[in-house]
Amino acid sequence: MILNSISLGDGPPLVLLHGLFGAARNLGALARGLSSRARVVCMDLRNHGASPHGAGMDFATMAEDVAQTCTSLGLGPVRLAGHSLGGKAAMYLALSQPEAVERLAVLDIAPVAYQHGYARIVQAMLAITLTPGLTRHAADAALVDEVPEAPMRAFLLSNLALGEAPHWRIGLAEIAAAMPQLLDWVDPPACAPFRNPTLFLRGGESDYVGPQAERVINRLFPAARQHAIAGANHWLHADKPAEVLAELEAFFFP
Repeated sequence: MILNSISLGDGPPLVLLHGLFGAARNLGALARGLSSRARVVCMDLRNHGASPHGAGMDFATMAEDVAQTCTSLGLGPVRLAGHSLGGKAAMYLALSQPEAVERLAVLDIAPVAYQHGYARIVQAMLAITLTPGLTRHAADAALVDEVPEAPMRAFLLSNLALGEAPHWRIGLAEIAAAMPQLLDWVDPPACAPFRNPTLFLRGGESDYVGPQAERVINRLFPAARQHAIAGANHWLHADKPAEVLAELEAFFFP
């Protein structure tokens, strides 16, 4: 699958991948900050943003989407960064096609299984009745019980198009079907460790990359450096954009 992408700047190719329920546009601040040093390409993962919808959201499939899109854009080995779900897709690409990735940055995720309640969130989104006249206020109220945090509800509802025919821009049914795979992690078959420079950047207030992940990270990414951004949670690039940008600039352009 060829993914929708947004390109900024000129120079060595640097690809950015967003997280679950996100889109390429969510990484605009990072893209603009990095575009003075690189050709930055932000991609919508399948079933997200303006990319096609399609069944099959295992990480092998999503990594291949990214690889095919890079080829279609004429990108050689790329510097690659991914946040959360995008970080898992990026790790899988680096492990399964190491020749395609020059440097890898992974934002607040690890190559381990997770137990987050995203399946319930998707079901709450699917339960919203999409009828003419639906308001954002009504949609927001429908999510309050499952998603009490207002900023998170606003983020989710950025995927909802209102009007005469309200609809979700993202492939919610496909995401719901794939949720067990999205929360899991299985190493690529017969993969060797990825030995190119790697940065694991996490939010200092986030619990997504705990001490138990360090052994797995060291096994699969022996050249990895790990660093925490103080005061940032899971969406570290939104919480501390200047600090995250500085870390990525130093890593990608040593």
